[in-house]
Amino acid sequence: MRNACIAVWLSALASCVVAGEAQPMAQDPQVEARLVAIAEELRCLVCQNESLASSHAELAEDLRREVRKLIREDKTDKEIKTYLVERYGDFVLYRPPLKPLTWPLWFGPFILWLLAILGLWRYLRMRRQLDPRRLDAQGRAQAEQLLKD
Repeated sequence: MRNACIAVWLSALASCVVAGEAQPMAQDPQVEARLVAIAEELRCLVCQNESLASSHAELAEDLRREVRKLIREDKTDKEIKTYLVERYGDFVLYRPPLKPLTWPLWFGPFILWLLAILGLWRYLRMRRQLDPRRLDAQGRAQAEQLLKD
């Protein structure tokens, strides 16, 4: 029994100790600093809720490699973002531009919120009209008859 407990404890300890793989740094620290600044503003296409800088997906690593290559080719930040938007669409940007195609991204949550408020208001209004405590004379007579029986 004691050996089994020790084995379980050691296996649990070993699973906690496993370290992640270190991310390779660029040869030039300026390139790496610029990469991080650009990648913070880009969305990982696999993870979708992570920036390109913090994602561990293989596609994110490929995109970082591509951005490093573009930085070494002396492309500006705007040119790099334009290149990625042309290739992957506005979804790759964390802050997509305001244009008709992205209106649902910008205004959709507010419209849904307003629709929810409108639905709640209508529901409460209908519920108040159907209040069972309000009985007409006939309904009151029926209720009294049922209570007598």
